[in-house]
Amino acid sequence: MEMASSNPRSVEEIFKDYSGRRNGLIRALTNDVDNFYALCDPERENLCLYGHPDDSWEVTLPAEEVPPELPEPALGINFARDGMNRKDWLSLVAVHSDSWLLSVAFYLGARFNRNERKRLFSMINDLPTVFEVVTDRKQAKEKSGVDGGSRSKHSTKRSSDGQFKSSKAAEEVYGEEEDEHSETLCGICGSNYNADEFWIGCDICERWFHGKCVKITPAKAESIKQYKCPSCSGSKRSRQ
Repeated sequence: MEMASSNPRSVEEIFKDYSGRRNGLIRALTNDVDNFYALCDPERENLCLYGHPDDSWEVTLPAEEVPPELPEPALGINFARDGMNRKDWLSLVAVHSDSWLLSVAFYLGARFNRNERKRLFSMINDLPTVFEVVTDRKQAKEKSGVDGGSRSKHSTKRSSDGQFKSSKAAEEVYGEEEDEHSETLCGICGSNYNADEFWIGCDICERWFHGKCVKITPAKAESIKQYKCPSCSGSKRSRQ
């Protein structure tokens, strides 16, 4: 692998490094997938998938030096190849690749201040993850932020006029009414509303909840026509 630069790096330089590595990993798992699959022979030693800043990729043994110059990707991806469905295996490699990309980016930006880290993550977060590209989930993720018949959608929140808007639209239209939004509390943990998190509203009691608090993901919310929170579901059962 290439050596990490000892010189300070800007947010833009690290993002360029991230983008190049990401492009290489996506190419390995999409356009060059047959070649990548063949290189991951389970009979070989522990192998890693590297993405390089020049948009290239490489399947090779991990770095020998300890500790390594940069964080290392998942070790031994080849061992699980023949024991899993091909699509599932590629998805697993993609998830580990996303984790590695973030670890490298924030390793290189370890000396950044809070605002620089936030700007770097914001730039990274604007791109689809490797997992989303490989599994073709980018479109589904974007769709989950669009209003539909149910209020159980990704990052949706009730506005003052009773309509439901995506968090981005709410920020644009009601940016000056943040205090009003902050009054919405999660019905489980009691935390304030945050547009950066996934929330879901109960269609019965009209309370709002963190998706993680009620174990509902954005993908699962897409299939729910009418969401009932745990309390409302329990009340219905108790009356039966």
